[in-house]
Amino acid sequence: MSIDFHFWPTPNGWKISIALEEMGLPYQVHLVNIREGDQFKPEFLKLSPNNRMPAIVDPDGPDGAPVSLFESGAILQYLARKTGQFYGATARDQIEVDQWLMWQMGGVGPMAGQAHHFLKYAPVMDPPQDLPYAKDRYRSEVGRLYRVLDTRLADRAFVAGAFFSIADMAIWPWASLWEGQEQTLDDKPHLARWLAEVGNRPGVMRGRALHAELRTPVQADKRAESVLFGRKT
Repeated sequence: MSIDFHFWPTPNGWKISIALEEMGLPYQVHLVNIREGDQFKPEFLKLSPNNRMPAIVDPDGPDGAPVSLFESGAILQYLARKTGQFYGATARDQIEVDQWLMWQMGGVGPMAGQAHHFLKYAPVMDPPQDLPYAKDRYRSEVGRLYRVLDTRLADRAFVAGAFFSIADMAIWPWASLWEGQEQTLDDKPHLARWLAEVGNRPGVMRGRALHAELRTPVQADKRAESVLFGRKT
């Protein structure tokens, strides 16, 4: 049975589209147009009370009963347990996966998201919000996190070890946007190698390409700006 996948082409959405492709799971896409406010509709809030996508509904959940999940990290863990894939072969492997997945959820995602906001979107708002302190703060913190990641990857192929895992699936969508976060890879050769290797996986390419045509600049769309950033136009 197909998993119902509530999705929009953003880094958090890509985590799950990549996982579904890598795991070979059948799924049906339900677009959540976050620029039009679909994330606030009552039917979506029943699945994701924090009004954030992605979300899934698996008709073949535990004990054969349907289950719905929100939060990308929790979805990745669920799908890995369900399929027995991309979580490592031992309990120690799973510990490594979990801690780097949490590192992404608590660090890279929030910090890179704020970097995108203050570097790309806030300066062109009406009125402009060009805030040097915020720009420097989040640019610097993303750089620090990527140095941590580069060091981690110096002696292993993937973030949890020798095996590709849901931790890689969680981190790659955000790290692949390093240029928009005003970062450099010149001093991060291990991160650069990993970005290329993960990005060349067929499942990653398919997941990243899902409805890519819908990913257009927000800056020129004042209605989308209002919906996404809570600003009235």
